[in-house]
Amino acid sequence: MQHIVPIDRHQVSFSSLEELVASDDPVRFLDAFAEKLDLSKLGFKAKTIQQEGRPSFDPRILLKIYLYGYQNGIRSSRRLEKECKRNTEMQWLCGRLVPNYHTIADFRKDNPVALKNMFKLFVAFLMDAGLISGKTIAIDGTKSRAHNSKKNNYSPKKIERHLQYIEEKTLEYLTQLDTLDKEESTELIGDLQDKIERLQMNQIKYEMLSELLTESGEPQISTTDPDSRSLLIQGQVVEVCYNTQTAVDDKHKLVVATHTINRNDRNALSAIALEAKENLKANKFTLLADKGYNNAREIEACQQNDLKTIVAQQELVNSNPKGTTKEYLVDKFKYNKKNDTYTCPEGQTLTTFGTWHIKSGMIKYRINIKSTGHRNVKIVRQNSCAQDDKKEEEKLNGVNMPNRWSETIKTIPGTKTSIANDRKLTNTYLEL
Repeated sequence: MQHIVPIDRHQVSFSSLEELVASDDPVRFLDAFAEKLDLSKLGFKAKTIQQEGRPSFDPRILLKIYLYGYQNGIRSSRRLEKECKRNTEMQWLCGRLVPNYHTIADFRKDNPVALKNMFKLFVAFLMDAGLISGKTIAIDGTKSRAHNSKKNNYSPKKIERHLQYIEEKTLEYLTQLDTLDKEESTELIGDLQDKIERLQMNQIKYEMLSELLTESGEPQISTTDPDSRSLLIQGQVVEVCYNTQTAVDDKHKLVVATHTINRNDRNALSAIALEAKENLKANKFTLLADKGYNNAREIEACQQNDLKTIVAQQELVNSNPKGTTKEYLVDKFKYNKKNDTYTCPEGQTLTTFGTWHIKSGMIKYRINIKSTGHRNVKIVRQNSCAQDDKKEEEKLNGVNMPNRWSETIKTIPGTKTSIANDRKLTNTYLEL
């Protein structure tokens, strides 16, 4: 049977790198784009040539490597170094130069602002080319697991729980030590003393973490990956991770803004929306987001910047069968802006205490509506309300009744709280 015969490996041939890359290969666009950039104006740092030692790599070469990795989903600096050795496209792009992985990593670390400026410039280029409309932008977040285990992520409650355990075990071991002293069990006494010493070392560790947590003012601290936080992924699943926010244009689904945060979507809408607005240099556009972004304060911030904000409405559910009945969920209460009061489903008027409630140094809900503009309020229940008798009875039975309004109840003029109100925008968001 005849087969196609391969070229002899020892055959000498004459060719150039130019012949190895097709004329319509996307890597040629990356090369042309990088060659046209004024790196000094963008803020890229170029290492000066020393009198002695090996010359440094041109930052333009390192930028091409970074762009190629971004285009092809290669983020590891070690993998990028390997691609420079074996990948024909990368060899053509770099002229067969092979920077060390550490050099590639340092380039990204030393030029974060310059890379961000380059991204803005690229977005402007896409707009000039007519590839971005800038009329409808969809926003969503992606959780990326950090290199930090749950075990090495601490909150004040977790630290307090560990310190309490150490105190209890220390007391237990000391009691056992007194008993063994009377029995003169030398070997067992030595084991207990070692355990007590380990507990003392752990106590010092947790007290230091508690001090760091207090000084930072953060609700959590991670020891391996300091910037990561424990975030809710889905349902009750929690992971130590980051949250990458992305804004996408509806015309060709191109990214117009992106950044990484260490908090959930609820307080992230305005930041990514304003970054998209800055990159697009647009006065206004329509903003789409899912119900995870439903936060009145964030929506109001977007609207104050002339952004038509459409956010899916959160479903109000009660997972506690002994909790508030469906008819008395917060969306059933009507707010009277003129009198600054609420009307309950029974038709009774509810007012506020007019005081601030503070817990653990953090404002949990605001009461003074007129001075803050928020309506996270604790309600004064009217004795004449028929539902109150049931509430008081449940309260006596130990049920923790809801006593404050969610900030999302706040009505903002012109806000659409459901993407489903517009079928075309619904389809657009699902596509993005």
